[in-house]
Amino acid sequence: MDERLASMSPDELRSAMRSLGYRTQNDLAQAIGVSRSAVSLWLEGKVGVPRPVAMLLRMLVSAQRRAY
Repeated sequence: MDERLASMSPDELRSAMRSLGYRTQNDLAQAIGVSRSAVSLWLEGKVGVPRPVAMLLRMLVSAQRRAY
């Protein structure tokens, strides 16, 4: 299976947040249109990161790396 289509671990989510400059759960939540509590649940590993969100964040991180 293509790893870009998989969900995202809490550690990968934290790394993506840092890479993209989101300092708080609220910053990320507002940027992608979800609640802060959803981001909190993802970071705690209580709920998996939805695949579309994981794909979006991976694409943004990848695009940012290519830009530099």
